[in-house]
Amino acid sequence: MKKILFYSLLSLLFSQEVNAQKKKPLYKAPFAVQTYTYRNVMPKDVPGTLDLIKSLGVTEIEGGGAKGVTLEEFKKMCDDRGIKIPSTGIGYEQLRTPEETVKRAKILGSTYVMCAWIPHKGDNFTIEEAKKAVEDFNYAGKIFKENGITFCYHDHGYEFRPYEDGTLMDYIIKNTNPEYVSFEMDVLWTIHGGGDPVALMKKYGNRWKLMHVKDLKKGITGDFSGHTPAENDVVLGTGQADWVNIFKEANKIGIKHFFIEDESNNELVNVPKSIEYLKNLKE
Repeated sequence: MKKILFYSLLSLLFSQEVNAQKKKPLYKAPFAVQTYTYRNVMPKDVPGTLDLIKSLGVTEIEGGGAKGVTLEEFKKMCDDRGIKIPSTGIGYEQLRTPEETVKRAKILGSTYVMCAWIPHKGDNFTIEEAKKAVEDFNYAGKIFKENGITFCYHDHGYEFRPYEDGTLMDYIIKNTNPEYVSFEMDVLWTIHGGGDPVALMKKYGNRWKLMHVKDLKKGITGDFSGHTPAENDVVLGTGQADWVNIFKEANKIGIKHFFIEDESNNELVNVPKSIEYLKNLKE
C-alpha cells in the first residue's frame, strides 16, 4: 500500500512538472519602459539612467528625449546602449503643428507618436471635447501617416464616462479614422476609469497598437478623474489587472510594444520586480 501511494505521488509530481514545462511564456516582446518612470533621476543623470535601463535588459523605450541634451545626443546615447525608441510622446497642443513632431520622431527613429491627454476643465470631460479631439486626431493622424508614422491616443480613464449606448471612449474610437488614428492602452487608467482591458481589445482589435503595462493597487475604486495617488501604482501582478488574459488577447490582436510605466516614487525597486514577473508569466 505504501509503495502504491509512493508511486502515485511520484506520478502526480512528474505530471505536474511536465504540465509546467508545457506552459509557454506569455510575454514575448522586447522589454520596454516609458521614460516618465525615471522622471526623478533622468534629469540629473541621463547617461547613468540609460545605463540603469540597459542593465535591466530593456531594449526599447517610449520617450521624447531628455533635459539638457539634444534629440540627436539622446538618440546616440540610446544607440550606444542598444536601446531603440519606437514611440515618442507629444502634448495635445503639438497636434496643431504635426510637421514639427514628424521631424522630432524621425530624429529619434520613432514610428509611433502618442498623445496622453485631452485638455478639459476639472474632472468633467464632455462630448464637445471628445468631438474636438476626434477632429484634431484625424487631422494630425493623416499627416503622420503620410510620413510613415502611426498616431496613437493613450487613454487616461476620464474617457469612460457613459455616453449614449457606450462611453466617450467608444465615441472617440468609432469616430476617428482607422487609417490615421490608433490607440495605446494604459492598463491602470483603463481599469481606474471602469474599463475592461480584455473586453476593449476584443471589441476594437488592432486599433490598439501599443500598451502601457501598469497595475492598480487592489482595493482602489477608480473614477473619471484621470488621477490617483502615486502609491496606487504597484508592481505588476500585485494589483487588479488580469495579466494572463490581457497578454493572451494583446498577443492575439498583434500588439508588439509593451512599455512598463511605474508612476510610483519607488520605481527603482518596482521595475525590476515587474520585469521578473513578466519573465515568469505563462499561459
